[in-house]
Amino acid sequence: MPKITVLPHTVLCPDGASFEAPSGQSICDALLDNHIGIEHACGKCGACSTCHVIVRKGFDSLPEMSEKEEDMLDRAWGLEADSRLSCQARIGSDDLTVEIPKYSINLVSENR
Repeated sequence: MPKITVLPHTVLCPDGASFEAPSGQSICDALLDNHIGIEHACGKCGACSTCHVIVRKGFDSLPEMSEKEEDMLDRAWGLEADSRLSCQARIGSDDLTVEIPKYSINLVSENR
């Protein structure tokens, strides 16, 4: 199984994290399964950009994004060339390093 490394995020994962996840699982589900509470306001259907992540390593191993995902990413705060919606990006066979941006489209949430 590929290894997922999550860079430190001051609120969601202060010390960073590292875990294995099965190929084919969404990055969002892998994060949630490992107790990293990434936002996913649309219920993981790709209709918002709250689960935006930046894939710092392994980006090319992910399947190409759909036009819908590209459109939603345009709304993400801090968009970069290696940005993906974690609910839509499926883990391939390579290890990934993922950064959760400091802010999402929901600048304020109930728990912060």
